[in-house]
Amino acid sequence: MNLVYIGKLVNTHGLKGEVKIISDFKYKTDIFKKNNEIIIDNNSYIINSYRHHKIFDMVTLNNINSIEEAEKLKGLNVYINKNNYKFDGYLDSDLIGLDVYDDGKYKGKIVDIFKTVKNDLLVIDGIKRHMVPNIPEFIKNVDLDKKQVEIKYIEGLDNEN
Repeated sequence: MNLVYIGKLVNTHGLKGEVKIISDFKYKTDIFKKNNEIIIDNNSYIINSYRHHKIFDMVTLNNINSIEEAEKLKGLNVYINKNNYKFDGYLDSDLIGLDVYDDGKYKGKIVDIFKTVKNDLLVIDGIKRHMVPNIPEFIKNVDLDKKQVEIKYIEGLDNEN
């Protein structure tokens, strides 16, 4: 199974087992649909209903019919099996471990993704550790087959001489 983190189950809502999930997963509208599978604590659950409320993704799940059952899931991470879905584009987790190049010059390897309010930053471990915004102005190309990312270098971006 190829698990991908999509969010955290932070609380319950109501008496019938509805749960609140916080997720910034960019394809969550493809995930939070009736009859789709999510994984919580290594257990598979089927989504019965979904609605968005404030900052939360509100979900009811099969076999969770009361607040007492839902409370047992509070605080746990929510995953999907990536093999069950097709996405237009790449996932953040696909970028970890890819080599980074600027005009053919090796700059390092993506070791993490730092989430910010504005945009995600790719953490690149090269001669020095540095970050590059994950936006089209900086990311020229992502080639998952070749396991590499081509960036647009800007003077001072990595403090390398």
